[in-house]
Amino acid sequence: MKNSLTKGIGILAISSLLAAGCQSADSSDVEQETPSASSVSAGSSETETRSEQREREYEQGNEQEHNHDHGHELDEETQKIYDGIFEDSQVKDRPLSDWAGDWQSVYPYLKSGELDEVFADKALHSDEMTAEEYKEYYTVGYKTDVDRVVIEEETVTFFKDGKELSGEYVYDGYEILTYEAGNRGVRFVFKLAQETAGLPQFIQFSDHSIFQTDASHYHLYWGDDRQALLDEVVNWPTYYPSQMDGHTIAHEMMAH
Repeated sequence: MKNSLTKGIGILAISSLLAAGCQSADSSDVEQETPSASSVSAGSSETETRSEQREREYEQGNEQEHNHDHGHELDEETQKIYDGIFEDSQVKDRPLSDWAGDWQSVYPYLKSGELDEVFADKALHSDEMTAEEYKEYYTVGYKTDVDRVVIEEETVTFFKDGKELSGEYVYDGYEILTYEAGNRGVRFVFKLAQETAGLPQFIQFSDHSIFQTDASHYHLYWGDDRQALLDEVVNWPTYYPSQMDGHTIAHEMMAH
């Protein structure tokens, strides 16, 4: 299945719980341009959830065991994939268990100022924006009122305003997006198995990986219109493991 995406920002149809989807500012960490073309390959697979394993790894303080697909030192091929340079044939279906675990939004850390050093670092290495301009950009990108997401097996639980809603999501294929800049990205799509009030019909993950691997963080898009979500490039709520504090997250971001 092939899709053609026009330049511009999609209008999301958002459920009563949730507000639209994700990604960041540099070409290696965001969807800077509205996609101009995409292709999709559908499929499904099941693997054992690794949430308990991940919890042990963080409790032990061993973040390297978390399988950072885009860790501090990347081989040439992995770096190319992270930067959005890959062949269609390299993309593989992924199970929901790749994102299993307990995840927190980074938006509260941005508001508290704990990510200010990230924006200062970006400005230091780029002439495109000042630190304040980067912060403004990411404020729009990270903004969300869903402060926590827990994923276990096929169940996704969203936390908002002290309340939680859970639903089962099934794999609905992936979309390969091509941007005007020439780099590409992949959205892995999951569909709500049974309509549940307050939950979005679709969720889409983007974590810079293109085949099965545990995510170290991810950008999440959600809403009721599958196609409109693919056009969203302005708001991309971003989630890191709930065990990490703001200082650790900031340094993870700067490492990438």
